Amino acid sequence: MADPDLSSITDLLAHARSGDPDASEALARAVNGELRLLAATYLSRERSDHTLQPTALVNEAYLRLLGQTNVSWKSRAHFFGIAAGIMRRILVDHARRTHAARRDRNSAVTLDDSLAIEARSVDDILGVHEALDRLTVFDARQARIVELKFFAGLSLDEIAALLDISSATVSREWAMARAWLEHELSNN
Repeated sequence: MADPDLSSITDLLAHARSGDPDASEALARAVNGELRLLAATYLSRERSDHTLQPTALVNEAYLRLLGQTNVSWKSRAHFFGIAAGIMRRILVDHARRTHAARRDRNSAVTLDDSLAIEARSVDDILGVHEALDRLTVFDARQARIVELKFFAGLSLDEIAALLDISSATVSREWAMARAWLEHELSNN
């Protein structure tokens, strides 16, 4: 994607939200490539027979992003951080709709240094989501760091800037959150 300057994306969001169809179309073109990369990354971690397609995930996320009326868009990272959270919720909702009556927690969910989660079943998706929800209760900032790193693909420096904390703090909390999640997922 050609990287439009930040103010143009922010301006396009404001105009699209106010109902300007030209701004909505221009915004879709400006962010489509990165949203597709996010969707492809999410879906590459899913089981091979997943029924949700990247285009459907992008379209649904984009519609929900435009519906964010109480958000004051600050930056590219802010926009894609919210997009990542929305995509996560879409996938969880999809998993819940297709979830079998009985949960099978015997499949392995693995976390590596980049928190690459290889979900082999609907239960894996729901397990990761539930673990992140538990982490939010325990430490909301760590959960947000996980969401921004894993789901939005932001660097530690981008996360630090977005959350207005130091990169060292992000790095330390990322390590703690990853260890906590690995423990949680191995016990479920």
